[in-house]
Amino acid sequence: MNIVLHEPEIPQNTGNISRTCAVTHSTLHLIKPLGFSVDDKYLKRSGLDYWKYLDVRYYENFEDFKDKNPNAKIFMATTKSKQIYTEVEYHEDDYIMFGKESAGIPEEILLDYKDTSIRIPMYSDLRSLNLSNSVAIILYEALRQQNFKGMTTQGQLHKYKW
Repeated sequence: MNIVLHEPEIPQNTGNISRTCAVTHSTLHLIKPLGFSVDDKYLKRSGLDYWKYLDVRYYENFEDFKDKNPNAKIFMATTKSKQIYTEVEYHEDDYIMFGKESAGIPEEILLDYKDTSIRIPMYSDLRSLNLSNSVAIILYEALRQQNFKGMTTQGQLHKYKW
């Protein structure tokens, strides 16, 4: 899977998302401008030692992203969508894009993605979920639909046996 962050602002969110991408072998795509330096200590701390396992790619803007990924099927995660994230079918090479924390994905971009815009249900009197939580919710639904292909689905106690 591919997770795309459009102009993320908060390093801790991106760090948490990077860790989620690392443990799921998902590629992280970051579209500039970023609201932090990739050397930011908060970014690195929240991603812990998972950075070495992460496939991260950078883009100057959304046009650069589209140019470098011309055949990408992009799901746009937005509170403005009319369809729920569980109502679509995901494939392993799909892209799921999330907007910046303060404003989401620009409506000028969303206009071209009506059929692949998705939302997480919530009560309307609040703005939105935390970005890293939203990524985890939708990414794991996409992975569930693929039967968690290649992922470890059973654990084991360290000192005891089940």
